[in-house]
This record gives sequence, structure tokens and C-alpha cells, in this order.
Amino acid sequence: MSQTPSHVEECIKDYKYIFRPDLLRGKVAFITGGGTGICFTIAEVFMRHQCDTVICSRRMDKLKESAETLSKATGRRCVPVQMDVRKPESIIKAAESALTEFGRIDYLVNGAAGNFLSPITGLSFNAFKTVMEIDAHGTFNVSKVIYEKYMKDHGGVMINITATIQTRGTTLQAHAGSAKAAIEAMTKHMAVEWGMDGVRVMCVAPGPISDTEGMRRLGGRSITDDYVQSIPIQRMGKREDIGNTVLYVVSDAAQLVTGTVIVADGGEWLTSSNDYNQRKRLLQKKSHL
Repeated sequence: MSQTPSHVEECIKDYKYIFRPDLLRGKVAFITGGGTGICFTIAEVFMRHQCDTVICSRRMDKLKESAETLSKATGRRCVPVQMDVRKPESIIKAAESALTEFGRIDYLVNGAAGNFLSPITGLSFNAFKTVMEIDAHGTFNVSKVIYEKYMKDHGGVMINITATIQTRGTTLQAHAGSAKAAIEAMTKHMAVEWGMDGVRVMCVAPGPISDTEGMRRLGGRSITDDYVQSIPIQRMGKREDIGNTVLYVVSDAAQLVTGTVIVADGGEWLTSSNDYNQRKRLLQKKSHL
């Protein structure tokens, strides 16, 4: 049986600088989930501002491909490191590799995540546990290791990528929403305890972002002109938008920003429908495709 080719990540065409291009010169970022999607573009935006990066996930083949693409587009170093956020020993090894390679980790982006559409009654115990382990436990595990290995003594900025699904109890998303809510609570605790060590901890919560695996799998077929027109800014978000938002948060322009959430969705969560029956019909339609 032939396999469908994996999605090939592409860099931004005609990137427009908002901050000066050397904003992150001499800095290093450690990015989980950096081989694909939003976190791939976060890595790219950082690298376009002269930051070197370490991108981590479980798939080394995809990481190598993405690292080569990013380095070719930006001229900066991107080191791929295989890692499982659920396994502390794997994270410790990855952090040590990053420090051996670069000698520092200034920014941590926790972007590894798992998600799918399911009503609560359709969630197995293991499915709920797995999403919590990847998203919430994984964020704790990586943050603790990076803090203890480097940021405790040198300071830094941690960015936890969350979502807007937990704000209203989005239908078919109890597993992911619970994990994101846990991350946002955890962020506050980390910001309070680690602030005295010069560590800022923040959440950035994207809404629906076009050209991502999440959108292709979770809601792409439901996007209509009426839906887009219901968003206050009148357009879908782009991965570049999130990259620029995270760039602002790690920059010195955000020195007073810690322990809170920046929602980057154009106001979509305020106006979008949360109709259970409508979304259930979408799920049924997807299952018959």
C-alpha cells in the first residue's frame, strides 16, 4: 500500500520585519514541536532575527528536513534533536546536547501537542491521558529541565503555546482544552516562583491558524466566508502572526509581561459559534469521508 507523502514545511515568502533584524543576535531558542506547523514558523521568525535554534520532536527524519529548510532560508544554525516530552531522561539528554552545541538556552518554546475531535463519551481513558501527558505533563517536564539546567542561573523566557478552546468549553475538545487550561495555570505558578531568577513565563494562545496540520485535521472543512467574516479582524490568522507575537513576548519590549496569556486570534473566540450539534454533524461528516 502506498503512503501519502508527509506535508512539506515551507518558509515565509517576503517576510516583513517589524523589529530590527538583529533583535535576537547571540541568543539560542529551544523549541519543542519545532519541526512542523506553528512552531516551525516560530523557529523561522527567531532565526530571521539572528537567533540560533534547537528544534525537538519524536520524528528525527522530519526534524532534519525542517532544520535544513530553516537554515537554508535564514542563514542561521538549526540543530535537530530527537526528544519525547513525556520522558524526562529524553529531555535531559536533549537539553545537554543543546548546551554542548551552543552553551546557552535563552528562550524555551513549549509547542509539542496532540489533538483530535471527539465528544467526551467517545474519549477512551488512554486517549485523555495521552493528550494530558503530551501537552500538560510535557510542558512541565521540559520547563523544569530547562530551568534547572540553565535558566535558574542565567534567566530567560519560557513561552507555552496554548489555545482558546478552554475559554468557553469548546465542544469536542474536552481533552485538549483541559490540558491547555492546566498549562495556563501552571504558567502562573512558574512565573511567580521563577521570576526572582530572571525568568519570565508566558502563554501565547493562537486561534484557528491557516496552513497548519491542526486546521487541516480539526476544522478546515468548516471554514466558510461567513465564518471568516464573523472574525472581528475579518481574516484567518497566519503562522507568521504567531511567530511575530512570540517574538514580541521574548523581546525586551515585553519585560513587564509574565504569568499571563496573550490571545492571538483576531477576536475569533469572542464571536465564533460553539454549537455542539453543528460541530457533531461536522465530525460525522468527516468520519464518512
